[in-house]
Amino acid sequence: MKFICETQKFSEICSNVQRSVSSKSTIPSIEGILITTTENSVTVTGYDLEVGVITSIPAQVSEQGSIILNAKILCDILRSLPSEEVSIEADERMTAKIKSGDAEFSLLGINSNEYPELPSVNSTFPIVVKGAVLKDMIRKTIFAAAENDSKIVHTGVRFEISNNLIRLVAVDGFRLAIRNEEIDYVGDEQIFVVPKKALNEIIKLVNEDTPVSMNIGKRHIVFEVNNYIIVSRLLDGEFLNYKSAISINETTTVNVNTRLLISSIERTSIVITDRTKSPIRCIFDDDLIKIYAITTMGASNDRVPAKIEGNKIEIGFNNRFLIDALRVCDTDEVKIRLASPVLPIIIEPKEGNSFLFLVLPVKLK
Repeated sequence: MKFICETQKFSEICSNVQRSVSSKSTIPSIEGILITTTENSVTVTGYDLEVGVITSIPAQVSEQGSIILNAKILCDILRSLPSEEVSIEADERMTAKIKSGDAEFSLLGINSNEYPELPSVNSTFPIVVKGAVLKDMIRKTIFAAAENDSKIVHTGVRFEISNNLIRLVAVDGFRLAIRNEEIDYVGDEQIFVVPKKALNEIIKLVNEDTPVSMNIGKRHIVFEVNNYIIVSRLLDGEFLNYKSAISINETTTVNVNTRLLISSIERTSIVITDRTKSPIRCIFDDDLIKIYAITTMGASNDRVPAKIEGNKIEIGFNNRFLIDALRVCDTDEVKIRLASPVLPIIIEPKEGNSFLFLVLPVKLK
């Protein structure tokens, strides 16, 4: 194998692919990047048996072939190269010579036959979503997916696609995030759960001006975006019946400026540390949200004007959960619905139903 290509472009795609490479594995091949050449291009692949990323760039190929090179070392080398072009040549002993300007490296590789085969997806036609829309939908839900859960299905984001509607849902046992959007789709209902790792790649690789294509199989999904192919397994399991959780009979409705509320909670949270784990306390009454915290480190209080209708309610929250939800609200004002101090609150846009966030309260002593 022997080829020449632009150093910056090759370094960029290898760095993007490196994120899908396993950093520690009993299988040495998946700690590497698979490099394969065709007549006039070079393709790079990373795959950790859960998420795979594939892309290619033009290259001057004088000898076709393939090799697996250690991802971290290769990317470190490429970032350090002095010239605009890089030449890579691999021999039968799986030794790759990397040259750029006066710099030269020799890197021992692995035979490409040892690389695991990426799964393929056979679907009748792809579902296409605007890049900006999908990126926003993921950003507004992924924060609420579980880090660790007895149900692995909750560590991903649920997609529900039906006639002209796409919905993303994430839950971690303490909060819930929903994002709705209209799309041009008429077909069978599709419901599946995508791991967070794959969706984080989508966020990084998507260009807001270009569409994202989704091909959905029984066990895997393939995203195509900006000359990148992202292959991910789907998560199995019974997802939470979230629809019953968001049906509350509110006794209090609040309309408040989003930025003012975030700033107030952030100020009040200064005395809350990881060690104290004290809640934020909120009193909704008389067109004011009174926010305060009392911890072993000190005390703080603040207030935010709001339009409040209904009963007075005092309720406690994990400050981080509340801030996470409010930060992804892209409306000047939000509507908050409350039922009681022991039931979750719901945060929605003042008008419409593009998003919904549910946060469980913390019991106040």
